[in-house]
Amino acid sequence: MQEKHLFEYAVIRVVPCVEREEFINVGVIVYCASKGFLKTKCELNGDRLCSFSDKVDLEELEERLRAFERICAGRKEGGTIGSLPIASRFRWLTATRSTVVQTSPVHPGLCTDPQETLEKLYKQLVQ
Repeated sequence: MQEKHLFEYAVIRVVPCVEREEFINVGVIVYCASKGFLKTKCELNGDRLCSFSDKVDLEELEERLRAFERICAGRKEGGTIGSLPIASRFRWLTATRSTVVQTSPVHPGLCTDPQETLEKLYKQLVQ
């Protein structure tokens, strides 16, 4: 039997009009401390986003999502936040915000393979 590991995840959302509180799930971020795992998987559906609002700047949104990826990877590319310990990076990325890119509340679970769990959650919650 494979060992189970505690993981935490949040859904990454785009909120085109913050005042209306409508959102589209565009990605997932998964953190597993015991495996030293912090990754995100995102994809923007431009047609779907533009149907919510014609004021959506897809290039800016793509850059914000790439920032999530750089911070998850850590190192110099992630800037000041990317140099923080992995748990702090996850907490920073999932902090409550009133911006166009937000995350859901953090949810816990158990997994044997965090990468596999990331893929599964992405398929369930985003696609």
